[in-house]
Amino acid sequence: MGYQRDKKREQVTLVVLGDLGHSPRMNYHALSLSEEGFEVNLVGFAGSKPQIEVLKDEHITLTYMRPSPAAFGNLPRVLAYFMKVLWQAIILFFTLLTSPRSKVLLMQNPPGIPTMPVCWFFCIITRTKFLIDWHNYGYTIMAINLRQNHPLVFVYSLCERIFGKQAHGGLCVTKAMKINLAQKWGIQKVTVLYDRPADRFHPISLEEKHNLFMKLSTTYSCFSGSSPDKTVFTERYADGRVIECEDRPALLVSSTSWTEDEDFSILFHALEDYEGVRHEFPDHYPPLIVVVTGKGPMKEYYTSLVAERMWMHVAVITPWMTAEDYPTLLAAADLGVCLHYSSSGLDLPMKVVDMFGSRLPVAAIDYPALPELVKHNENGLIFKNKEELANLLQDWFRGFPRETAIKETYYDFYKNLDEFRKLKWHPCWTCNALPLFLDGVSGQQRLTN
Repeated sequence: MGYQRDKKREQVTLVVLGDLGHSPRMNYHALSLSEEGFEVNLVGFAGSKPQIEVLKDEHITLTYMRPSPAAFGNLPRVLAYFMKVLWQAIILFFTLLTSPRSKVLLMQNPPGIPTMPVCWFFCIITRTKFLIDWHNYGYTIMAINLRQNHPLVFVYSLCERIFGKQAHGGLCVTKAMKINLAQKWGIQKVTVLYDRPADRFHPISLEEKHNLFMKLSTTYSCFSGSSPDKTVFTERYADGRVIECEDRPALLVSSTSWTEDEDFSILFHALEDYEGVRHEFPDHYPPLIVVVTGKGPMKEYYTSLVAERMWMHVAVITPWMTAEDYPTLLAAADLGVCLHYSSSGLDLPMKVVDMFGSRLPVAAIDYPALPELVKHNENGLIFKNKEELANLLQDWFRGFPRETAIKETYYDFYKNLDEFRKLKWHPCWTCNALPLFLDGVSGQQRLTN
């Protein structure tokens, strides 16, 4: 069922000044708008492949902007930043001018510079409704690499405040952000829309797990079993049955950007402690295979650090998972770890949403807004430092896979995750986001199948 105006599909523009494939929430917006009878123009940069559903949808157009010249990287840092911003502002403005005329524009923030002023100006001259989806604050992300009182951080903050107040309305990812926007900048017209997992994140069968483990075993020996159709986790019999190995290791998964705001050293030290405990008490703790996905500047440093340790009981691999295999990996794991530490303390990690969709409990590092998603000892575990994470891992996997704490203390985790999974993205979007778009289009509304 969808909304259709004037016997035609109204045009909506979505803008993200980043890789469209790495903007899942904007992909979800596009799919929901299409489902509700809109024609969607999704504007951003090329990079990783967007969701397959987006690529197949005939009512979603992908408009890729030309990236800034690589030569800008040879300039002094501040000059390179200004040149890149200027380039992006020009490219974005002319991309919007030459795109199909829309009645509503929704932009993702961050990045807010130059997206906010450009989109605001475009909406003014074209009389387009201007909406902002607040994922975080750009100035707090910039402050990670600079300092809180740096002039560029101040300018960024000022830009977000001024142009954020010019929007006709918007969305945000947490109640904490909604309150903060109102108290700090007087931005009131914002609706909370929580992220929800895509349909491809769901529990899987033991056979599907076995197929993934077999695939990984061709590249990573730590997954290999002692016979052709056996892995360290599972075995397929001649009659086709798949069983779990009684002495299987535990599988821990984490997704990180390998940056300072996702400090892998916390997990590294927790794994080092686990190695020692497993060595001392081999009958009480299983071997641990840790899969860390993602790309980033500090990946090489930490992978070399792990290699130097030559752990005997903990194996760490860092594969690049395809869009098809990543959900399967989450559903096959025994515990997820989230190292995301919000620059503002107000956003929520999408990776945890995906893990919950896969029915995977998560241990996540604490920050102010996190309890809106991860509830300690209800659907996951919250830790504050490397010592707490080390203790959590040892508590979780003690006696695994037989007399495990999962079956006792944490039994309710899975029931609570099942409740979480019942609430899907589109019904939430319809209640919270759709009215913003309906208000921005003219014509009589009517329901259509």
